[in-house]
Amino acid sequence: MSGNLDVIILDDDPQICSLITEILKGFYVWGNIHSFTTYSDALSFCKKEKLGMAVFILDVYLGKKTAFDFLDQITDRYAWAFEDTVIITGNASDDIVNMCIASNINYLIEKPIKSYTLKLAVRAIVGKYVRFAKRMLSNSDFAKRVAEI
Repeated sequence: MSGNLDVIILDDDPQICSLITEILKGFYVWGNIHSFTTYSDALSFCKKEKLGMAVFILDVYLGKKTAFDFLDQITDRYAWAFEDTVIITGNASDDIVNMCIASNINYLIEKPIKSYTLKLAVRAIVGKYVRFAKRMLSNSDFAKRVAEI
């Protein structure tokens, strides 16, 4: 990780993608925001990046693919991709909820997107990294143990 915790947005609806980007620009200060409207462009970006960690905001249905397909393709680079994802859907059906639960995804937002739900979900994901960094800085014994891993 380069010191930033970037956000990667993937939604095949350009208006929704733009809306999410604008909401994030209003508060997100922990890294860069990358938005994509095509599955292949987002996948290509993730495969060439060496970040290791990012917050993902993904539309559940992406043409013939799904957000779950996308996450399966990038877990070799982003080990915590599933846990660091917010899923966006037009209809939070039982199937989608169950897929999120089975995939260890804890953030599901239904369209139309309310900015506060997106902000809270993203901040919750970022919060775990901020708490970890603070612990590393304030506890040298903990930092040494982590370095040995």
